[in-house]
Amino acid sequence: MARYVFITGGVVSSLGKGLASAALGALLQARGFSVRLRKLDPYLNVDPGTMSPYEHGEVFVTDDGAETDLDLGHYERFTGVAARKTDSVSSGRIYSNVLEKERRGDYLGKTIQVIPHVTNEIKDFIEIGDDEVDFMLCEIGGTVGDIEGLPFFEAIRQFSQDRPRGQCIFMHLTLLPWLAASGELKTKPTQHSVKELRSIGLQPDVLVCRSEQPIPDKERAKIGLFCNVRPENVIAAYDLNSIYEAPLAYHEQGLDQAVLDAFDISPAPKPDLSVWRDVKDRIHNTDGEVNVAIVGKYTQLEDAYKSIKEALTHGGMANRVRVKVEWVDAEIFDDEDPAPHLEKFHGILVPGGFGERGTEGKIKAAQFARTRNVPYLGICLGMQMAVIEAARNVAGVKDAGSEEFDHEAGRKRFEPVVYHLKEWVQGNYTVKRDLGDDKGGTMRLGAYDAVLAEGSKVAGVYGTTAIEERHRHRYEVDVKYRDKLEKAGLRFSGMSPDGRLPEIVEWTDHPWFIGVQFHPELKSKPFAPHPLFAEFIRAATASSRLF
Repeated sequence: MARYVFITGGVVSSLGKGLASAALGALLQARGFSVRLRKLDPYLNVDPGTMSPYEHGEVFVTDDGAETDLDLGHYERFTGVAARKTDSVSSGRIYSNVLEKERRGDYLGKTIQVIPHVTNEIKDFIEIGDDEVDFMLCEIGGTVGDIEGLPFFEAIRQFSQDRPRGQCIFMHLTLLPWLAASGELKTKPTQHSVKELRSIGLQPDVLVCRSEQPIPDKERAKIGLFCNVRPENVIAAYDLNSIYEAPLAYHEQGLDQAVLDAFDISPAPKPDLSVWRDVKDRIHNTDGEVNVAIVGKYTQLEDAYKSIKEALTHGGMANRVRVKVEWVDAEIFDDEDPAPHLEKFHGILVPGGFGERGTEGKIKAAQFARTRNVPYLGICLGMQMAVIEAARNVAGVKDAGSEEFDHEAGRKRFEPVVYHLKEWVQGNYTVKRDLGDDKGGTMRLGAYDAVLAEGSKVAGVYGTTAIEERHRHRYEVDVKYRDKLEKAGLRFSGMSPDGRLPEIVEWTDHPWFIGVQFHPELKSKPFAPHPLFAEFIRAATASSRLF
């Protein structure tokens, strides 16, 4: 039976609960324990799949096809444990499940209420896979006091009472603001946050306090006294140069020891932190710098491409170089020459996205990379734009475009080199979709196999001809254009096992130009960089030395 750590937040949002949870998971692993991390989000969307990236950042996709919160990406990157559908739930999903049961008559005519029906549904979710790991870390989204989060707080209160004593603890993340005018570190917001938490029946065992300044022993003792927490369990969380320093920083502050003490695990196994020391060394001891442009349309919010930015960092670690990422709005050169905007970069990455806005700029970015021999990595839509560019400018399909853009415009303007995927094979089943279907969860989602061509660049990158990668898209490159494009030099070097769906394309006469239909960034980790990103940065590094 797993031990449970419930992670909550207070004072303000975006303090780093996800990173603190992920770092704690990594530290428990370093001591030999198995872990699984979960996110419980109070918003009423069923999942973030239909949300704008400006609302919620990127959507992280699991192997089993769940569209989840970006914090699950942090969990995977820090622990290496592949997330599942059962690791992410929202109020929308919980209420949807409850209402479906009510319609079926599962409640036998009872009046449906938040307590016990909604809270029971949350508790049932929390305990899935209870016997699989030593520790289950459950992060509650939002901050204490949010009206949307109350059913989740009540559920974890009940859950802790249902379990044997010592099976659950609570970790609360707060802010200690520094007032420069008076030279004081203020503890009152933390006191009020804990008071709010205690008012709904939750007493934190560990306090993690974000602070720009060191926490003096006097303030630490004061926090412990007024919040009813042992002073040694008041953990400082300082700003770091890299998020990957968090496991070592939290260990130095005693977070993992505080958690194990709260569970009365003694003597605690000694941690092996060699992996994280190596990661820190690769971050700080580099042999150069490369400039990479991410040409997208959600560039005002970096979290929209969170996993891509982290995967580029991992690629830098693999090559011991610092990757300087710049966000380039593709719309800037929809009607301009991209050269003034792109010629200073050693590598160009065009990420995924939806809709026509900015696509002409992405096509020009692909053309610039192809004609200037700049290393290029196209992901999902980025691959499709590279194929459209090749069709228009090399293969003679002058009106090449995507069915997606025609659907948006409500009229036919392009020859659809990229089309809406209506049928595909998933495992032993054939999945069918239509344009009129609901938007949520109706794409090609999750892990799919691909077969790589012998002797291709990507086969060399992966070191194998059989791979599995995660997908999230509705549109596909039409295989009927394969012969024409391959005659022009664009090789279809990766295909679905049935040969119907193009997975990877590459220019045979280019130093490094690869487009992939899937999202390799979702599987990259600091201690195991994804091979595509490692090789992309290697090529960009070689390009930088030619400048």
